[in-house]
Amino acid sequence: MSETIQIDIVVIGAGPGGYAAAFYAADKERKVILIERDQRLGGVCLNCGCIPSKALLHATHLISAARDSAKRGIAFDSPKIEVEKLRAWKDSILSKLGQGISGLAQRRGVQVMHGNAGFMDSKTLRVVCADGEKIIQFGKAIIATGSQAVMPKAFDIGSSRVMTSKEALDLEEIPKSLLVVGGGYIGMELGTVYAPLGSQVVVVEALDAIMNGADADLVRPVARHVEKLFKEIRLKTRVVSLAAQGDQVQVVTETDGQRKEESFDRVLVSVGRAPNCKDLGLEKTNVQRDGKGFIQVDSRQETSDSNIFAIGDVTGGAMLAHKAAKEARVAIEVILGEPSAFENVVIPAVVFTDPEVAWCGLTETEAKAKGIAIEVVRFPWGASGRAMTMDRTEGVTKLILEPKTERVLGVGITGVNAGELISEGVLALQMGATAKDIAKAMHPHPTLSETLMECAELFYGHATHAFVRKKPAHA
Repeated sequence: MSETIQIDIVVIGAGPGGYAAAFYAADKERKVILIERDQRLGGVCLNCGCIPSKALLHATHLISAARDSAKRGIAFDSPKIEVEKLRAWKDSILSKLGQGISGLAQRRGVQVMHGNAGFMDSKTLRVVCADGEKIIQFGKAIIATGSQAVMPKAFDIGSSRVMTSKEALDLEEIPKSLLVVGGGYIGMELGTVYAPLGSQVVVVEALDAIMNGADADLVRPVARHVEKLFKEIRLKTRVVSLAAQGDQVQVVTETDGQRKEESFDRVLVSVGRAPNCKDLGLEKTNVQRDGKGFIQVDSRQETSDSNIFAIGDVTGGAMLAHKAAKEARVAIEVILGEPSAFENVVIPAVVFTDPEVAWCGLTETEAKAKGIAIEVVRFPWGASGRAMTMDRTEGVTKLILEPKTERVLGVGITGVNAGELISEGVLALQMGATAKDIAKAMHPHPTLSETLMECAELFYGHATHAFVRKKPAHA
């Protein structure tokens, strides 16, 4: 027998967007139900995405750091990898964070419901739970069901040795040989996890560069590093076929018309993500989707159904947890009648390779494609005392500026902890800062953050730790 519940706001999906929306609505004194099909809250990001990958990246970076320390006169024995302990440590982090989210929901009075939700119409949801069926009549609904890794039919050969990022992060074993299909951000990060653990990693990428979307000068230090870390990177290469062959996967690849057949212990397929819209019953509402299945929304996160909003990966675009969380606030504010829209928002991107790559705002590639006039200034980390003390001088900090106003249009950073440093760039863009604003802001020495200040000073020709002929056109 079903139970009928009436609620102001219902949120479907408890990932970074979903729980941010539910919590914000509760903080605004609205009654909220948060529905999640899995037992642990947090969504893909916490359970099989950004959190477990960053935990494993941290652990494996220690292996690389210990190896590189020998040249400083501090040598360690070869690491002993205990996969079970590593996996248990990673899982303990996910458990603690999941418990933390559940605790915050309880303290805010958010009702959490575990089950599979589907729309009956534009005002009603059916949720199938372990203890029976619930019918929810809502004022407004927010869809935050996220996305999942794409597995092309040609690669879905029914073998557990062919993985997506989800299975790769489970860390069942360390394969002796690993083929990564796709040289994008996820593929490069996971290759960076497995190579220090002992896997011989081969990356194949159909395009002519890895990490497409980031400027070439930011990717270059990463490419140099992984050339030493990985067994091989093959560009302009496509996978023709996969086939199970005993305890291995037989792979046929093609580069410049030449085919190559080889075997790998495991294959990681990292070629994109698809929205989680299946079985939501969207056809019973007025919600519209695009050709790839993503829910169409406007700048207020409204769908074509006036009662239903959508946020995060399920709407396409940049699939980032922090973007979903921002969209969550926009959706709640619009529902509450407050003026809000996802407009003029600076979205930072970070790739947690070694070194890390981070950027925000306009990129050089975008400026060139759109014919936007820019000035670019770069500060090499080889001139940073802090980078030198860390033996990490491969980095670069760059500013993309508007020529007439000297306003910051974009910031890019490659180097250790670039993901932590990019927030200053986000703030500069959000506040409309100029190069002079950054140059005049005192930064502590010796730090990596002062590379931003010296990059701005370099634009005016008076950076302390780098020399460039002064530009008379600027003050």
